[in-house]
Amino acid sequence: MKKILVPVDFSEYSEYALEVAAQIAKQQNAGIIIFHMVGISESVLSKSELEEEEEAKYYIHLAKEKIKTFTDKPYLEGIDVKTVLQNLKIFSEIDLVAKEQSADLIVMGSHGISGLKTVFVGSNTEKVIRTAQVPVIVIKRRRPSFDVKNIVFAFDLKQENANAFKAVQEFAKTFSATLHLVYINTVGINYMSNSQIQQKIDAFLALIGEEIPIKIYNDYSVELGIFNYANDVNADMVAIPTHGRRGLAHFFIGSIGESVANQSSTPIMTVKI
Repeated sequence: MKKILVPVDFSEYSEYALEVAAQIAKQQNAGIIIFHMVGISESVLSKSELEEEEEAKYYIHLAKEKIKTFTDKPYLEGIDVKTVLQNLKIFSEIDLVAKEQSADLIVMGSHGISGLKTVFVGSNTEKVIRTAQVPVIVIKRRRPSFDVKNIVFAFDLKQENANAFKAVQEFAKTFSATLHLVYINTVGINYMSNSQIQQKIDAFLALIGEEIPIKIYNDYSVELGIFNYANDVNADMVAIPTHGRRGLAHFFIGSIGESVANQSSTPIMTVKI
């Protein structure tokens, strides 16, 4: 890991993300790219060329001053920090910035006040997750000590998740963390018998070429099961594979566990399949 992209809007939540990114950067000897969307309005861009240039300079100057104050933090000392300002209008374009800057990881903050269904579906965070080709870590509260010892990788046992698993496995190794694989078996149309689940487990393990225990956890919904299991193993992070533009909606539609997710402050990593 060489570069970590941190989108900031100068809120306390993006500062939480920056502090976590700094801790990862120090452990990995990586640099940090602080990205801010200047967001110059259409009204500015529709003015004369001279007016447009002057107002654009004004907004960029304000952003630079804010970033100077925002990054004046002891935890950033000794880290190679680069600032990128761009006039982007939609959060999905952050993936383009990540590609341009050759970022290996995105760390971003989220208030998470309405649980995961809102944090990941129909929000700016979800837009980043759906388009990002690199892993995204979502931070919802301040973590002055980002000490990752237990990571839960929750997935549906499909073989397409193999690359996502490998990415999370490598991340766990960098922190010397224990990786817990879990399949949430729910009631209803998606319910599978133990023998059906075991067949999928055997096929997945054969594909990755490793013998790793995979926990079968029964619960009323995938969302509820993930967080109950994460609590059971004292997880410091939950990792979930995503399907690109499908986002995470398939995990949370109709979930009765929203109240549990709403109160969870566990960092979440998403990895593109």
